[in-house]
Amino acid sequence: MQRILFLFCFLLLTFNSCKKVPETKIESEVKTDEKIDEKIDEKKSTKSANVSILKKEFIIDGLNDISHKIWLYLPPNYQTSTEEYPVIYMHDAQNLFDHKTSFVGEWCIDETLNTLYKKTGKSFIVVGIENGGEKRIEEYTPWQHQKYGGGKGAMYINFLANELKPFIDKNYRTKIDAKNTAIIGSSLGGLISFYGGLKYPEVFGKIGALSTSFWFSEEVFEFAKENGNQQNSKLYFLVGGKEGDTMVPDTENMAKILQDVGFTKEYLKTKIVPEGQHTEAFWKAEFLAVITFLYNIETNERTNH
Repeated sequence: MQRILFLFCFLLLTFNSCKKVPETKIESEVKTDEKIDEKIDEKKSTKSANVSILKKEFIIDGLNDISHKIWLYLPPNYQTSTEEYPVIYMHDAQNLFDHKTSFVGEWCIDETLNTLYKKTGKSFIVVGIENGGEKRIEEYTPWQHQKYGGGKGAMYINFLANELKPFIDKNYRTKIDAKNTAIIGSSLGGLISFYGGLKYPEVFGKIGALSTSFWFSEEVFEFAKENGNQQNSKLYFLVGGKEGDTMVPDTENMAKILQDVGFTKEYLKTKIVPEGQHTEAFWKAEFLAVITFLYNIETNERTNH
């Protein structure tokens, strides 16, 4: 009887063990398929050879504990010349140069400027500061919003003007004056660019405020009235007609405020694109027009380099 019971248990155990083999194989195939899907979904890097990320990272005093990476675009002729170059400071660096790190598409800043150099000889250094992810709102907003918080943008801009720019000027061949230094961004990045350019006109003489989130705080309009009388600053507003009900009127209202308080009319341009949407693709398509205005670039210009 014991021998029969032992044999029965042995056969049952063997049977169950054999049943697990195909299940394990199926699980393995599923995991393999998942890895294949991951590889298919992986983004490929598209940044040009003249784009790099600095080894040095920056934690901004008083802002948060995030170590910010800095992306650097150097002109195609940087290594073969002794020239000094105008500098463009931009936010959301993850979206500027590389499809791999972009959220919903890149601006193709490097490809645009490389092509511009080939056609005109104009060269720029671009310094891109990575946003702090979930801390992005607090970094790019000088004032608090009742629902969305924020309000630490002054610390961020102070870092750009008084820490990052001196570091870049010390380590790279830059034209350090305000008329050769731009600050450009979109959405909340447009808001902080607008704020930074008016707060530090002696540092940032050119401002690109694209699809600017003026809705974030009514205080921005009072700030403009108090700081908008700039005689040497140059400002480019861009807004799309499909970005929401308030975006176009807010931008037009801001342009009027600046003109009323004495902002030089010839140095202020407002471009409204009826079909423009609040997307990276829109800002990518308009970037060349922004710097063409800010830096007086002639399309048929060719300088000797």
